[in-house]
Amino acid sequence: MLNPKLKLNPKLFSEPEQVPIRKGFGQGLLAAGEADPQVVGLCADLTESTQMNLFAEKFPERFIEVGVAEQNLVTVASGMAAMGKIPFVSSYAMFSPGRNWEQIRTTIAYNDRPVKIVGSHGGISVGPDGGTHQALEDLALMRVLPNMDVISPCDAIEAKKATMTIAKTNKPSYLRLLREKTPIITTEETPYEIGKAEIYWLPEVGLAEVGIIATGGLLYRALLVAKELEQEGIKIKVMNLSTIKPIDSETIVALAKETGAIITVEEHQVMGGMGSAVAEVLAQGSPVPVEFIGIQDKFGQSGTPEELIEHYGMGKDAIKEAVKKVMKRK
Repeated sequence: MLNPKLKLNPKLFSEPEQVPIRKGFGQGLLAAGEADPQVVGLCADLTESTQMNLFAEKFPERFIEVGVAEQNLVTVASGMAAMGKIPFVSSYAMFSPGRNWEQIRTTIAYNDRPVKIVGSHGGISVGPDGGTHQALEDLALMRVLPNMDVISPCDAIEAKKATMTIAKTNKPSYLRLLREKTPIITTEETPYEIGKAEIYWLPEVGLAEVGIIATGGLLYRALLVAKELEQEGIKIKVMNLSTIKPIDSETIVALAKETGAIITVEEHQVMGGMGSAVAEVLAQGSPVPVEFIGIQDKFGQSGTPEELIEHYGMGKDAIKEAVKKVMKRK
């Protein structure tokens, strides 16, 4: 059942509204700008695509269109942060942090400047744009950087909350967004805190047999799997790990100790991504069998988002198969 303490969307399994996660960022940035005049926006010629246009229209004097120059995008932002501003920079994730990683490392992370890097159009669900535009490595690139928080919201509401929250943290942050519409899982009343994982699905009675840890847009599929497997008598807990760094080691270890088996689910390369971060935690805190759902050392290709999710083994059937496989390894 959905965790009643978290006040999740009661229509999640019937008629959930679907909204692009990036839209929540646009709304959150506008709210952050209204709350704090030090918030500024910079974009690399993708203002409407990243939904930064809401901020740009309301605060044109606090917005800079840098153009197709992603290295300049982050270095200008670093300078503004050094002068007391709170810069948000946005582009497609394949270009920022994909194209300008060294500038992010040296001018932002190394100097611990509170620049908020927003990578939109992450994952395979970018779809027809193809492998060149499908950022499947960005979580790995950003979580390896010292000082950098890494956040992957599950829906538009959580993205709005994350945006408003990182505007108040005096440190660098990376916020990963998806392009496609995804079901609204949370509500305005659902608690949100950077560095805190939450159990969104739990058995009605007894202990869970498998723990599924999901991040981003694939959390919805993980919840569907848990609901369907419950009908088969398999008890599941599903965790929303929206903060990849700093990671909630305590909650992850507790889930592993209860279930004795973990599955990670992410729209990203399994190497270096959220699953790797979870495995690092478990190796020290509670070694258990783990199965990894994600991109298996491949580049993307053109196709519809749904076709690509299934082709690369991240759909419901693949998650169910992983559940049954990991149970045999316990």
